[in-house]
Parts: sequence; C-alpha cells; structure tokens
Amino acid sequence: MDSTNTPDGSAEGYPGVGRVLVVIPTYNESDNIRIIVDRVRRATPTVDILIADDNSPDGTGAIADELAADPQIHVLHRPGKQGLGAAYIAGFGWARDRGYDAVVEMDADGSHAPEDLPRLLDAARDADVVIGSRWVRGGKVVNWPARRLLLSRGASLYTRIAMGYPVRDATAGYRVYRMPVLDKLELSQVASQGYCFQIDLGWRSYRSGFRIVEVPITFAERERGASKMSSNIVREALVRVTVWGAEARLASLKRALGGAKKPTRV
Repeated sequence: MDSTNTPDGSAEGYPGVGRVLVVIPTYNESDNIRIIVDRVRRATPTVDILIADDNSPDGTGAIADELAADPQIHVLHRPGKQGLGAAYIAGFGWARDRGYDAVVEMDADGSHAPEDLPRLLDAARDADVVIGSRWVRGGKVVNWPARRLLLSRGASLYTRIAMGYPVRDATAGYRVYRMPVLDKLELSQVASQGYCFQIDLGWRSYRSGFRIVEVPITFAERERGASKMSSNIVREALVRVTVWGAEARLASLKRALGGAKKPTRV
C-alpha cells in the first residue's frame, strides 16, 4: 500500500481507523532506532511516527532528527530521562494537538514487531483499545529466560485476580488507543511507570466502559542494547495493583450494601 500525503506532509491514515501516530519512546537506542523506524514504514506506510527521546546520551536524538527528513517521522526531544509513562503521555498530547485519531505504543528495541501492527490496526476498527497480547491463543514469546516468563505471566494473572480486570496480558506494552479513550482518561493523574503504566491505562479504560480486545503477537527479546526493566518497576506494579484491587473490591461491596433494601418499619 502506497502512502498518500496531506498538504502538511502527514499520511492520510489507516483505513477504518483514521490518522495513526506510532509513539516510540527512546533512551539510548542508537543501535535500534533506524531499524525499528524502517520496519514500521515498511509494514504500515500510511502511519506517522513520533520518536520521543529523553535526551539520550548515546546520540539517539540526533539520529532521530536525521530520520525526520521523512515528513511522516517526527521527533519530540524531552529534557531528560523521565520514564516510559511520562514519554507516552507526552506523545499522546502531541497526537491530540495535531488531530490524530489513534495512537500506537511501540518499543524501540524490536520486541514489538511492526509486522504485527496491521492486525492491531485492523482490530481497532471495531474496538477502543487493542492490546498486542503474548498470553492469548496464538501469542508467544521468544528468547526469554524462564524467570522473565514467570514474572510476566504471574503479573498478569495476579492483576486479573486482584482487580477483576479481564485482560490476559495486562502488562503488555504494544497497544492501540483510539483518541476518544485518551480524551476521556485523566492522564494528568497517571504517575505509573513500566509494567504499572500499562496496567493503569488499561484499567482506567476498562472502568470507563471502553471495548478492549487482545490480538496475539510474537514478542521477541531485544538483540541490541540494555533492557530498562528494574526491580523498582516490579515492586511498583505489585504495590499499586494490590491497592487498586482492594479499592475496587471495597467499592463493589459499598455498591452492594447501598443497593440492599432497608427493612420497612411498620
């Protein structure tokens, strides 16, 4: 499919979804950014790309500026490393200000295959949020050690049980959000990062009544560069999910008690 551009140089959009922006946060991804951008452009020529770089000391931002010679590639330079969640929220705001209809979250390291993106966007024609899922039928992970597999699957299972959140891959970071979802969510109140950021936005979307679907993907461990995963991210997710789950159950109990009929006096 060839890309048809509007007068300002941006793509017309993806059929049935509208104008789509792929947000790719970066911090020290100089080995990967050219590769991932090229793969996105090949897989989905009609989408635009925003590289949100947190002042990477390895020169990722300068490479991004070179790539932005393509009118469908844009760069958001941020003052320093502020975390994944903050980068995505900044990207969402950038997309909203420029009239995009949907935003894609995608990692820079190649773990989210751009070749899967057309299927996610196809699903977005009939859904509000689309999650590229490792843990639904057809999804899989390659080159992950057993510890990472156990951690990820365990985190999603615990989230489903603790919060009553019916998503099998709650921590997945490959997603499509339709803009009405982002307009409804109170993003200014989101302070979560990493795993927890994905759970937080998905949970807010679910509680707001938006339709969430999961599409199977193949997730591959990065081949170049260092992972940003840390024990602090895992601890944050555990604590916040526990609190959110307790709050949800308490709210449900209050609704049940409030709906109970009071005895009639005679």
